[in-house]
Amino acid sequence: MNPIVFAIVVVVVLGLAGGVILVLASKFMAVYEDPRIAQVTECLAGANCGGCGYAGCADYAKAIVENGAPTFKCAPGGDKTADAINTIMGNATDDRPSLRATVICAGGENCGKRFDYQGIQTCAAAASIAGGPSACAYGCLGLGDCTRACKFDAIHVINGVAVVDRKKCTGCTACTVTCPRHVIQMKPIAPQPAVKCSNKDKGALVNKTCKVGCIACGLCVRNCPNQAIFLKDNVAVIDYTKCNGCGTCVSKCPKKAIQWVEGTPRPIDAPVPAHEVLKTRV
Repeated sequence: MNPIVFAIVVVVVLGLAGGVILVLASKFMAVYEDPRIAQVTECLAGANCGGCGYAGCADYAKAIVENGAPTFKCAPGGDKTADAINTIMGNATDDRPSLRATVICAGGENCGKRFDYQGIQTCAAAASIAGGPSACAYGCLGLGDCTRACKFDAIHVINGVAVVDRKKCTGCTACTVTCPRHVIQMKPIAPQPAVKCSNKDKGALVNKTCKVGCIACGLCVRNCPNQAIFLKDNVAVIDYTKCNGCGTCVSKCPKKAIQWVEGTPRPIDAPVPAHEVLKTRV
């Protein structure tokens, strides 16, 4: 046989054999993937923010389909995304929480300093130097680690303390994970009071370090008509299962450490905004 013809025949035979092998392999060795995974992934926001607790949107979609993970954890997508996923999965509408980030500190410029920090301008770095420059060992350091972690431009440092824009916040929790002082917590999205202090020191010491720190005086506890506030570790704590947002605690707090969660921190001498005046909330 002509060597050229022989070579062509060999190549054709090898090609056919390889094709047959690939067809058989695709049939008998294929890894099945539930088509709903792709459908759920398409519904997700695609931000890959990690707020759901998974590595990314694809991993979260796989967990929903294969492991029955909750469908409401995509904070950027919100209720519409959860409803779309429930439709794909054939679930009934679920009772999902509506939470947004809240900074449990109103210190900033209202709080004293122990020393002038000139190091790397991150909260993590500052906290590693003798516990940080702030006179309060529990409060916001105000160097913006949370701002850099937020992909939605929903948190900024104002007057030395982090402030959340709840209209932009999606509840992804990226800021809560980043904060070295753990002063950012998830609170109900409804306009309710929040104790904007994390200081566990006794009242006399708090008075020396911060103008707006909770001194555990107990006025809020004694005046709350719903018994929705109690003291723990020298700080007032609100039980949101009992709180109806009446605002009594906001008006009674002598240090203005209790504020509406949609409010912004203010200097201690500034007038109380209208929305923080005691009022009946429907």
